[in-house]
Amino acid sequence: VQLQASGGGSVQAGGSLRLSCAASGSTFSTYVMGWYRQAPGKQRELVASISSVGTTNYAESVKGRFTISKENAKDVVYLQMSGLKPEDTAVYYCNFRAYGIFGSNDYWGQGTKVTVSS
Repeated sequence: VQLQASGGGSVQAGGSLRLSCAASGSTFSTYVMGWYRQAPGKQRELVASISSVGTTNYAESVKGRFTISKENAKDVVYLQMSGLKPEDTAVYYCNFRAYGIFGSNDYWGQGTKVTVSS
C-alpha cells in the first residue's frame, strides 16, 4: 500500500487547513486510515482515524475542531482542520492499518508539515 499525503502548510491561529491522503495498491477490505502527528521533542500521537465502515475516532485535543472523512471509491481520506492552534503545529503522517488473518500491518505516508502561528 502506498500513501500520498498533501495539504500541509502555514496558517495563523484560528485558520483552517485540509489534509488529504490517497491510498493505492490496497486489496484489503478491513482497514483503518488515520492521521498521526509528531511535534518536535514529542511522541507521535493519533489525531483522528476512520475505519473501512466509517467509524471515526478523535484525540480529545481536536474534537470539535477537526473532521476526518473518506471517499470510498478512491480510498482517499481527508482531515479538515479548523480553529487551528499553535499547539497543532507538527508533522502530520497518514497511516493505513490493514487487518487480515495475518493480524495487522501499518503503512505510512510521508509527513506533511503544519505550522500554526499565533
